[in-house]
Amino acid sequence: MFKITPNPPATDSIPHDPALDPQKLKEAADRALNYYLNPAALKETPRKPSTLFCITPGADHETLLANACESMASASVMASDFADGMMGAQRSKMLALQQIIMLGELAVNRMLDNVDPQS
Repeated sequence: MFKITPNPPATDSIPHDPALDPQKLKEAADRALNYYLNPAALKETPRKPSTLFCITPGADHETLLANACESMASASVMASDFADGMMGAQRSKMLALQQIIMLGELAVNRMLDNVDPQS
């Protein structure tokens, strides 16, 4: 009986790219293996939050809620304006988004009403 493939099959050698850093390849392989085989190893490095947009840690609740309310009111108006220029299913989706924003705004307003301002 004739065997179609050689024993072992011939393989093309993979050319070595000098631009690839072996250390970086090892680190990438280790991260990939840890992701699938040892997820606990990935939790060792603490998350570093971005400092591009930050809120002062000492900001009081009333100020934060007031700003959130104003932001949501602006987003609601923008979504409503976008919906005016749309037709059909796109308009319905935009109006649904506007309604979700408005419900969030109402919740923030209620929370703002419940906040006891510290005088």
